[in-house]
Amino acid sequence: MIVSILVIVVIVAMSIPAAVIFIPLAAITGNIGPLYKVACLIVSVGYRVAGIRIRVEGREQVPATQACIFMANHVSNLDAPALISRIPGRTSAFTKRSVYKLPIFGYCLKLGEYIPVDRTGNAASAQASVAAAARLLEKGLHITTFVEGKRSTDGIMQPFKKGPFYLAQQSGVPCIPVSIYGTEKMMAKGSFGIKPGTAHIIFHAPVYPGDYATREELSAAVRAVIASGLPEWMRS
Repeated sequence: MIVSILVIVVIVAMSIPAAVIFIPLAAITGNIGPLYKVACLIVSVGYRVAGIRIRVEGREQVPATQACIFMANHVSNLDAPALISRIPGRTSAFTKRSVYKLPIFGYCLKLGEYIPVDRTGNAASAQASVAAAARLLEKGLHITTFVEGKRSTDGIMQPFKKGPFYLAQQSGVPCIPVSIYGTEKMMAKGSFGIKPGTAHIIFHAPVYPGDYATREELSAAVRAVIASGLPEWMRS
């Protein structure tokens, strides 16, 4: 718990001056780039303070000049900051709508063009989120999604949601499967405590939606690739 408190103190101490400078700059100029970069820097410093090393493999396989959909498994609250800060270029992501109510942070998500999603299962809302993601891909932004929809309670991969694969087939952009492990030991679901260790992020070669006749086939292909980078016990 002491480590968690120290991380929060460091992040807050860095975030206040960064927010004062870079949020107004982004709002005035419409350029989110500097705010995005400083946010990734703050995340990296926070992980170092926590004693967490992020080991990245395969990033050279990500297409350099094309928007992609990054599809990862999800085992800890540490996953999203670690992954997003390591993706080449700028990415948007699907984010719980309730998070947008948080002061300052919610506004930063809006500036960063993150996509609010409801957990109600409402079909119209889900379609609207997919349409918003498609528009961002057309602008050249990546999309990051945790394809299980929520964190796994035991680290084992759960069934995948349909939405990301509808988006992939609709847009035709490459899917980048991402395997994440190690974070389940550092910050388990329901726990606030952070433990030091090594977080592993493996970027796999692109999977192209056009190579598959159905959404189900595409989903199965992405799942097999993600599983290939995980420890045996995490594969369902």
